[in-house]
Amino acid sequence: DKGPSFVRTIYGPDHHADIAFHWAVTRGVKQHHGKFGDMPPVPEVSPEQVGHIIEFVRALQRRAGVE
Repeated sequence: DKGPSFVRTIYGPDHHADIAFHWAVTRGVKQHHGKFGDMPPVPEVSPEQVGHIIEFVRALQRRAGVE
């Protein structure tokens, strides 16, 4: 209920490259896929942590056939 599932085609690497996740964390992002509101920047999450999150999301996507 806090945000969309990233295990969807719209968040797959063909539509949202890894850098988009880094930008979302550092810059924030306007609502555009769902009705969860804007995401503010999250400065307490380091680039290294974002990289780990991306690896996790991509692994879930691969298991679900989202590539």
